[in-house]
Amino acid sequence: MSPRGRARAAAPLAPARSGVGVPGPGAVRADALARGGALPEPPPARTIVLWCPDWPVIAAARAAGSPPDHPFALVAKGLVFASSASARQQGVVRGLRVREAQARCPELVVEPYDDALDHRAFEPVIRAIEEAVPGVEVLRPGTVALRSRGPARYYGGERAAAATLAGIAADHGAPGVRAGVADTPFAAEQAARARPARPGERVRIVPVGGSAAFLADLPLGVLGDPDLAMVLGRLGIATLGDFAALGDEQVRDRFGVAGAFLHRLAGGRDPREVAARAVPPELRVEASFEPPLDRADQVAFAFRRSADDFAARLRAAGLVATTIRVGIVDERDLLLERTWVHPRWFDAADVVDRVRWQLAGGVDPTGLEAPVVQVVLEPVAVDDAANHERGLWGTGPDERVHHALARVQGLVGHEGVVTPRIGGGRTLAERVVLVPWGDAPVGGERALATVRDRPWPGKLPGPPPATVLERPRPVDVVAAGGDSVDVDERGALTGAPERFRAEGERGGRFAPVTAWAGPWPLVVRWWEAGGRRLHRLQLVDGDGRAWYLVLADHRWWAEAVAT
Repeated sequence: MSPRGRARAAAPLAPARSGVGVPGPGAVRADALARGGALPEPPPARTIVLWCPDWPVIAAARAAGSPPDHPFALVAKGLVFASSASARQQGVVRGLRVREAQARCPELVVEPYDDALDHRAFEPVIRAIEEAVPGVEVLRPGTVALRSRGPARYYGGERAAAATLAGIAADHGAPGVRAGVADTPFAAEQAARARPARPGERVRIVPVGGSAAFLADLPLGVLGDPDLAMVLGRLGIATLGDFAALGDEQVRDRFGVAGAFLHRLAGGRDPREVAARAVPPELRVEASFEPPLDRADQVAFAFRRSADDFAARLRAAGLVATTIRVGIVDERDLLLERTWVHPRWFDAADVVDRVRWQLAGGVDPTGLEAPVVQVVLEPVAVDDAANHERGLWGTGPDERVHHALARVQGLVGHEGVVTPRIGGGRTLAERVVLVPWGDAPVGGERALATVRDRPWPGKLPGPPPATVLERPRPVDVVAAGGDSVDVDERGALTGAPERFRAEGERGGRFAPVTAWAGPWPLVVRWWEAGGRRLHRLQLVDGDGRAWYLVLADHRWWAEAVAT
């Protein structure tokens, strides 16, 4: 054979260089189209989900100092929101009423569910995972998702990657983490939550293309829509596989867009991809004092530099803080923590004021119970600084009002400047809620509105009087014969009101009563020995002013007036 023939025969066996002889993806697609075949499906973007069982209970029990093995439950709206494994063994399950849970487990420790604590406690775990693998999506506190391709290549396979990341989470405060790997985030989360195939197994891997088969036997409750599960159950559909077997158009026509989305989840066709969270800049600052400081004004002065650093970090990130958390640690290792809300946003001076108010309570700058060793400051709620820029024509009046009130508050203390809110209650005085300037009401505006709109038994209908007196005034109400008007045991007036006089009105002279209505009884705290029975009366004087009177212990008091 000639040299040219030998070279031609060996050519197909020689490694190709510069892409010659190796069909690329474009050539494969063109070849498939030329043959009239279907395009090959791209490989699925595999997902790893890490799940920490009972995370809300773990976080709350640590904050409360409860032992890990002690029965523990979190309560929201009077019902059990989450419970520990030891509590569940005694019948304390989600949705149970608090009294029933305590009856089943007398030693149960009950704490209210705090969503902010849940997120805050999980933040160190998230950051530890992000240091090992970028691109983490937080599904909820205790559950994160990330793409499998990068970690699997680095750690030598999906199982090794999932086990390593679960170990990192456990080392940073999330015990018992389980991992699931599947083609979709939904299937991967269900794999992490599924019962282990073998005792002690922490990683469950669903094969490529096997998500639909894995999900088929799961109940409809895992979709998180109890109404849909109830309707499908009535139709004889009990599992995700049964639901996935329905046609797309049938589901969309019957259950709408939301039902069609859940139908895709049930069939292993989750359209979502892992969306990595943007790692926030480190905005937390702290200051330690050696030796400890025993005066509030000293601590505030020493913390000023840290407050300036906090404000500078926010500016560099293009953010402003509208809510902050200040933690103060004294030499007894006690933590005094409080969350502060600002009507605009916090600057360095505002932060220093909050530290001083938190230490002294706005009373005495020297009365600390123990010297302070550390102050920690971190933002709770931040916003884009562009949303708080001055308008084209300025915000002069608003700015002047704010600075004036903030200045007065800095002089007289945190409780010295208050704004009124309308809350809930039966009497007018109870409904006035005074909130320090810049703070949010306890529980937030939504909680205050909920309390305000409750059907309070004994509350008088509107419209309410225009002015609620800061302190009730004593009032004399007399009948035609000059006898004082009272209320008898049957709740009726002893006489028709004809004249009355209020302290500080008309020089102490009686005014005629042109109209009156009532009385309306109200029993306050009837279940206690110190409970009282009140009566309300409305009357109109000769000047057309309407008075709201309350009878307590056979004495009339003016609580409000409307002109």
